[in-house]
Amino acid sequence: MTLDSILEEVKKANSIVILTHENPDGDAIGSALAMFMALEKMQKEVDIIIPELPRIYEFLPKAEQIQKEGKKESYDLAIAVDTATIKMLNGWSNYFESAKVKVVIDHHGTNTMYGDYNYVNPDAPACAQILIHIIEYFGLEIDKEVGTCILTGIITDTGGFQYQSTKPETFEFASELLQKGVNVSEVYKKVMNTKSRANFELRKRAIDRMEFLEEGKIAFTYITKQDEEEVNAENGDYEGIVEEGRAIEGVEVSIFIRETNKGFKASLRSNSYVNVSDVCLMFGGGGHFHAAGCTIAQSLEQVKEKMINQVKMYI
Repeated sequence: MTLDSILEEVKKANSIVILTHENPDGDAIGSALAMFMALEKMQKEVDIIIPELPRIYEFLPKAEQIQKEGKKESYDLAIAVDTATIKMLNGWSNYFESAKVKVVIDHHGTNTMYGDYNYVNPDAPACAQILIHIIEYFGLEIDKEVGTCILTGIITDTGGFQYQSTKPETFEFASELLQKGVNVSEVYKKVMNTKSRANFELRKRAIDRMEFLEEGKIAFTYITKQDEEEVNAENGDYEGIVEEGRAIEGVEVSIFIRETNKGFKASLRSNSYVNVSDVCLMFGGGGHFHAAGCTIAQSLEQVKEKMINQVKMYI
């Protein structure tokens, strides 16, 4: 059994590193921190590497332990959470590739099973929900601090329990965490209802630029690096903008593209029948049925045309 093997490797390892994808969201950060605390309880030497931590998640327990780079060149064990492909680890994949043993814990249906041991459950609405089972399997108690990180992951990846991926057991887990003292309403407020001034300013620009195509079934908008510089944006200040388009009546697919150093990062969300993961797979990305992304190293107009034309095929 995969979990038996993972537990055995954890017990044997003297040094462990936890990694996640670039531009990490609440599920990636919450899952990584929950695993970090669980391994600390097992008296393990653990490093957690997240080069860019969005300010919104600095409230999480043990967030101050997050490092921008590893203390070692090679670890006994590397654990990647909430990351579908090794490519998504980007500049930090060297820590994963150089580890003696590699473990992947994820919930993306597009996961390429790139670890020695892969524990992947595409039915889970959040990677953090998988962590509940793993931590309990390790024989550890999920306390208030671990529970806060897990709940953050669940809330962010279910859109505050509103996405179709939310399962009955998701509410059961939330109820259990509430009983353990996790402040559900406070976590919800911090990750769902609190926006930085820069995020607000970027949203305004994106909304002003929003276009509707295919009789209003597609919403498209964008922001540039110049936009981010002008509003003094930090990493993560673009989060949630793609939801503005999806929330509009009649829209099936919302497309939001953002300029990065590697090209334009496209985030797609669908409401009903379009599998946006299939759309993004065409450009080397992926994700879930209703939420996916990819990066295309071309101009704004080229990326816009390609994304819209590909989405039209599914409308």
